[in-house]
Amino acid sequence: MTTFHDLGLSKNVLDALAALGFDKPTPIQEKAIPLVLAGNDLIGLAQTGTGKTAAFGLPMIERLLAEGRRPDPRNIRALILAPTRELVNQIADNLRDFVKKTPLRVVTVVGGASINKQSEMLSRGTDILVATPGRLLDLVARKSVTLTQGRYLVLDEADQMLDLGFIHDLRKISKLVPKNRQTLLFSATMPKLIAELAGEYLTNPLKVEVTPPGKAADKVEQYVHFVPGKDHKTQILKQTLTDNPDGLSLIFSRTKHGAEKLMKHLDHVGFKAASIHGNKSQGQRERALKAFRDGEIRVLVATDVAARGIDIPGVTHVYNYDLPEVPDAYVHRIGRTARNGRDGIAIAFCAPDDIRLLRDIEKLMGISIAVASGEAPVDLPGPGGKSRKGRNGGGQRNGGQQRQPRPQGQGARGANGQQRNGERPAPRADGQIVDRGFTDRPQKRQEPRQERGELAAHDGAPNRHAPGRPAQKQGDHRNRNHGGRNGANNGGNRSQSRRPNGQRREHA
Repeated sequence: MTTFHDLGLSKNVLDALAALGFDKPTPIQEKAIPLVLAGNDLIGLAQTGTGKTAAFGLPMIERLLAEGRRPDPRNIRALILAPTRELVNQIADNLRDFVKKTPLRVVTVVGGASINKQSEMLSRGTDILVATPGRLLDLVARKSVTLTQGRYLVLDEADQMLDLGFIHDLRKISKLVPKNRQTLLFSATMPKLIAELAGEYLTNPLKVEVTPPGKAADKVEQYVHFVPGKDHKTQILKQTLTDNPDGLSLIFSRTKHGAEKLMKHLDHVGFKAASIHGNKSQGQRERALKAFRDGEIRVLVATDVAARGIDIPGVTHVYNYDLPEVPDAYVHRIGRTARNGRDGIAIAFCAPDDIRLLRDIEKLMGISIAVASGEAPVDLPGPGGKSRKGRNGGGQRNGGQQRQPRPQGQGARGANGQQRNGERPAPRADGQIVDRGFTDRPQKRQEPRQERGELAAHDGAPNRHAPGRPAQKQGDHRNRNHGGRNGANNGGNRSQSRRPNGQRREHA
């Protein structure tokens, strides 16, 4: 059996681990720690709850202690970037446990807290700075911190940082940290953009992968309830919470408003509940998490701000009240349960508009989620193109009854009313179309409408450009009748587009 002593860690670090009760490294720690100690750039892929913080934190602490120096005022020695306040605080708490009885100093900077206090904390110099990208750049702009002495850069949950639009901030920050640094990238999934990011920031990186991307923890039992609408979601949710009064339940909502509304309803009907989302202050979020961790409340309703960064081993149930738009987010959500070898249950609710989201999740994970109640549409294919017809929670056929068809003229639409993935109903030989999987009533084909803001090609020629993109080519398609760069009319903001019949219409 491999121990932390076998990985090359010093006595100071081993003593700290022993005091915390850590004796056996997890697979990601066992593979990553020796490589980081050797000075390699690294890409680490592992599902949430597998100990990634120690995988990069322990060897980094080891090397910082070996260097035996202090940072200059308003400078740092190591920088860890994470996408959310909760994850920053979790990483910092773990690192502070590891550096007890050492001179190393860990500081956090996140949005939603006093920037003046953060600036004051940074004035003495910082060994390890854990930060969200936006607040870090704010402090750099105020000259409260510089990164010129940074020799270690860690990007944790890098895929979510890209999902949240931090790519430009990451580029700016990477230029502020010296090039002769060691860069570590850790993530639970490996989309294409992560590979591109690694090629841009890492030098000859080694790759450590202990679980396939998109795979959930083995001990998570997953179920889905097919429901006709939100009212049915709430009914089933309340019944399940009632049946598990001793459980610690984390419920994910897609929007801040939805999370707050659901929390107030659950609290009103007698469940001890709280919520965390982007409209909550940092203090409110921390108090809600503490009450949840301590068991003072049994239900926490959250947006994806909590999909990563909540490390509460006692979470027994994760509910996807709303399925996420991004399949990877589902993996991170259900990773909040079954942590550190425990068992856990993940329950999802799937309304008719969510069918494609569920299909994308199952495709990513390579599984068919067991049905707890309701029935999937009979033509909904599972992973690998296999039909899910007649499948129930036990994997047996249930007669294959078809779900109620949608009203005529409605397709597989998302919450904003748009056709998912740009798909159109399949044409039939007689020129009529059928809304796939939801109705057997024919509809007449309609002429596609011109996208708003899209300029039609001149002289009635077909538009060769992608939908939604201006039909411009180095200025050749400017509106020649009005002289402005954007076809402005007398200094206004009106643009023109051509209808399919050749007539023009104006958009305000």
